[in-house]
Amino acid sequence: MDNVKLIISLLVASFAIIIPTAISGDPDILTDFIAPPNATVDGSFFTFTGFGFLANGTQLPADKFKVVKATMAEFPALNAELLFVVDGELQVGFVDTAGKLYTQTLQVGDMFVFPKGLVHFQYNAGTSYAIALSAFGSASAGTVSLPGTLFATGIDNAVLAKSFKTDVGVIQKLKAGLAVKP
Repeated sequence: MDNVKLIISLLVASFAIIIPTAISGDPDILTDFIAPPNATVDGSFFTFTGFGFLANGTQLPADKFKVVKATMAEFPALNAELLFVVDGELQVGFVDTAGKLYTQTLQVGDMFVFPKGLVHFQYNAGTSYAIALSAFGSASAGTVSLPGTLFATGIDNAVLAKSFKTDVGVIQKLKAGLAVKP
């Protein structure tokens, strides 16, 4: 009987320790993105150009320190993956869950936000190399390459043909173009 009382006491004590534990963090948003009231939402909404002075050769005195912030106050779309163009030019965009395409051409010093979980792209539309840095709002952001995921994972050709409203021959050509065995 004493063992039962001891086990019950330990169990109650463990709940007393666990229950007051708090977990904090940003909640997942329930929409593709959150725009302030009366905001015009197009490709420029997701673009921040406040670091452009870095690219145009602006010289600051050596003894001065300049802070340029890009928080949600300056850049309301800032809540997911961020891309910062260091060199070159990039065409970027994403598609929301309603099927609307948002695009923008970025120059050196521009930033663009890709809302979490939406299909997006970056493409070097310039004539020279482009360099960009990405930052993710997740410790394990993960990436999915749509062509590889769709055409290199063994999904049956007939299933892909029905999904893309085409025929098996087109799917086989796509796989061949991506150097994937049909």
